[in-house]
This record gives sequence, C-alpha cells and structure tokens, in this order.
Amino acid sequence: MLYHIFAYLDQAFDIPGTGLFQYISFRAGMAMILSLFISMIFGKRIIGYLQKKQVGETIRNLGLEGQMQKQGTPTMGGIIIIASIVIPGVLFANLKNVYVLLLLFSTLWLGAIGFLDDYIKVFRKDKKGLHGKFKILGQIGLGIIVGSILYFNDSVVIRETVVPDFQFVTSTELLELDGMMRERDASIKETVKSTKTTIPFFKDNEFDYSVLISWMGNGYERWTYLIFIPIVILIITAVSNGANMTDGLDGLATGTSAIIGVALGVLAYVSGNVIFSDYLNIMYIPNTGEMVVFIAAFVGACIGFMWYNSYPAQVFMGDTGSLALGGIIAVFAISIRKELLIPIMCGIFLVESVSVMLQVGWFKFTRMRFGEGRRIFKMAPLHHHYQMLGYHEAKIVQRFLIVGILLAVISIITLKVR
Repeated sequence: MLYHIFAYLDQAFDIPGTGLFQYISFRAGMAMILSLFISMIFGKRIIGYLQKKQVGETIRNLGLEGQMQKQGTPTMGGIIIIASIVIPGVLFANLKNVYVLLLLFSTLWLGAIGFLDDYIKVFRKDKKGLHGKFKILGQIGLGIIVGSILYFNDSVVIRETVVPDFQFVTSTELLELDGMMRERDASIKETVKSTKTTIPFFKDNEFDYSVLISWMGNGYERWTYLIFIPIVILIITAVSNGANMTDGLDGLATGTSAIIGVALGVLAYVSGNVIFSDYLNIMYIPNTGEMVVFIAAFVGACIGFMWYNSYPAQVFMGDTGSLALGGIIAVFAISIRKELLIPIMCGIFLVESVSVMLQVGWFKFTRMRFGEGRRIFKMAPLHHHYQMLGYHEAKIVQRFLIVGILLAVISIITLKVR
C-alpha cells in the first residue's frame, strides 16, 4: 500500500525521498522492523488478552522433564505471527506482484485452518482438534490454487538464455542484434513460460517437470500441469506438516523458520536480480525480488515471536502459526524454483517428520509381526527422543538451531558448488 502511494508521489510530484520506496532493500528493512515492532509490542497485549480469556494449552503428561509446568500457557499465538507478516507485507510490498499476493493468500489460508484446529482444542475442549482429513483437504486445496496460478498465470515466467541460429539470420538482422550479441556465448535472454526448476549441486542444473510425462508423445508439454500441480500439493502438505511437528519445544519452530527465511531471502534476491543471476549462472526469475520484502517480514515475525516463545515460553503459536510458517516456506521455495533444496534447507522439518513416520511404521509392523509394538526412538518427534535421553529443552533447541544454520549455509552455497 505504502509502496504504491509513494510511487505515485514520486512520479506525479517528484517529492524528494519518495523514490526510496522503489528500492527492495529499503522496503525489506522497513518490513522487518515493523514486523518486529508488531510481534514484540502488540504481541505482549495479545498474550495478555489470551491469558485473560484463559486460552491455555492443555498438556498431556508424557513424563518429559518440565512438561507439566507448561500447563495453561497461552496458545493460538500464531495470530501474532500472521499479523506481523501480513501487515508489513501489505504496507511495503508491491501488491500487483503475483508472488506477493500468492504468499499473502497462503498465509491467511493455512492460518485459518490452524486457527480452526486450535479453536476446537481450546474452546470446544476436544484434544484431537480439527480432524486430520480436513487439514489435509485444506492443504490440498491450497496446493491446487498455488500450482494452478504458478502454471497458468502469464506473469510467472523465467528468462533463459537462447543461442541464435546464425544460418537463418541475414546480415541486416546481425547488425540489429549486434548489441545483444555481446553477451557471453553470443546469447540473448528470452522470457518464457516454463516448469523448470533448479537441481542443487549439478552444473547446467535445471530440470523440467514436463520430462516426467514425455512418454505421452507429441504435445506432451501442454499436459505438464497434471504432474506439476500434484508435486506442489505434496510439497506444501509435507513442509507445513513438518513445521507443525517441529513445534514441540520452546523456540524451536520459530527459530528454525527464521533461519530458513534468511536463506530463502538470499536465494530470492539473487534469482530476481538480472546481474547476480547472470554472474552466478542461475535461473533468472523476473519479479521474484519483490518476495524479499515479504520474507523480511516473515523473519522479523519469527524473531519477534521468539522474544516470548523462547524458553521458558510465555506463549505457544499453536497450529495457527506452525501450519502458516511451513506453508509460506513451501510456496516461497516453489515460486523461486528452489523446491528441490527443501530437504536440505528444511532438514530439521524433514528429520522430525521422518522420525514420526519411522516410529509409527515400525511400531505397527512389529506389532503385526511379533504381537508387540516396538519403537526405534524413545519418543517421536525426534526432539522428544533427546528429552527422554536427559538433555535439557533449551540445549536441544540451541543445537537444532545450530544444525539449521549449517543447513541454510549449505543451501546458499549450492549457488556456486556444482
């Protein structure tokens, strides 16, 4: 909103200083500052309101150290995170940008699903919350919407290098193209619709999803959405649920998400900048630089929320926050064509999810095979396993965050390591 107001003032009246809002770096900084302000200042008032309404967490005794002390801690704090992301995003981002609109929509969509789940748990006193199938249906619905927009919207393009066939170019056309031919390898940039993505650690590291249906014969490219949209659904569902499972210790999910957000911001900035993308020899995706403003608000919201959510937590985010955080990360990564980096960048989410799947799968298998269920871990998700081993909650979170930083750095250096 402010972006459009100041852009108008700059163009219409040339008021000194209004042109500053054209710079992504300035607006990203302002978005982060505002999100920190909202989450830290207004967050305190929201926590007080939740305490007054007795919106407290109901804790099931699992025998973990310090667990029962959390009984009654306000939950549904994800409202603070969502407000701290959406308000700066609306104020400082370009609201005509399809990627920004998609991220705002995804935040509110998954936030609403999480809020409904928390509402049922807290006010309806149903510990199970929203039935799992309805959560999945909501995530699938978002995946269909996001996948369809990214596939069909004309604004979602990449700019790739093409080499002219000089055999069919006349001397006059060569003179006209002389300026463009000075680029490396006598190449020019062409804006195209594409379902290409980036494969980390490989040279010439682009993979087109259409290859997966090449067996369909001539014209198979026009059916690529049949494979692209299900992949988007899978990624959004997996990452949002991974973030939800990671939200079990004070500050773990928010800290991990903030680290991932920084890495995504770096990747978005270089991917949306024609100079950096050319220097790094990576896919240039026009208009994705604007997403840096949104992810700056995301990081600010996570850090600000950690002010109250770090050990010992004064508030829990609940599914309202965790589902939204995971969904934002997934949609963001898909938009900048870096979704294949998610297993590395979101490694904490991945191991938490895998630990649960292994634990449940092995328990069911051994119960069927031996008549008695056996466990791989003392408790799942993985962070509870370390609690059962006697590690303090704060130490587990700190070490997980250190691993998260390492994974984020690895994700960023894949820009050059091939």
